[in-house]
Amino acid sequence: MPAPGTRLDAERVIDQRNETFIPLVTILPRNGHVIFANNDKTKHQVYSFSAIKQFEITLAQGDKSPPFQFDKAGIATLGCNIHDHMIAYVVVTDSPWTAMTNADGQAEIADVPAGNYEVQVWHPQMPPGANPSTDSVVVLGETTTYTAKLKLLSPPPMGHMHMAHY
Repeated sequence: MPAPGTRLDAERVIDQRNETFIPLVTILPRNGHVIFANNDKTKHQVYSFSAIKQFEITLAQGDKSPPFQFDKAGIATLGCNIHDHMIAYVVVTDSPWTAMTNADGQAEIADVPAGNYEVQVWHPQMPPGANPSTDSVVVLGETTTYTAKLKLLSPPPMGHMHMAHY
């Protein structure tokens, strides 16, 4: 199996604009890095109390953080101590075959060797504390289709919805 870093960007930027983290969800390989940029008109205090990564930083307008390494697989929830409505997620994976769905809920993962695999699916509107949905899939040929059905919570109220409209 190729290393996760060979198929996923090992360094990503999470920006802050209009009191919103952009993007809402960031996928990283284990040991990947996130740089936080503040292109907003206000100061932000970014934090994570998640089991896979705990930190707290203050970013003035126009600042960028040093790279933060995420060395454990899992999901880190990010927030801002100044703006409680701000939320984002960093999904850290050991698998090189990880993808984010498009607006239609579809993703394509190419060049997966034939074999038996465990598929995990996660969405930010899953109930808090819910583990990713897990299923088995067998890849036999060039194309295998997998469909997941998830129980999701209602979207947040329109007042401070994330710009990506999750």
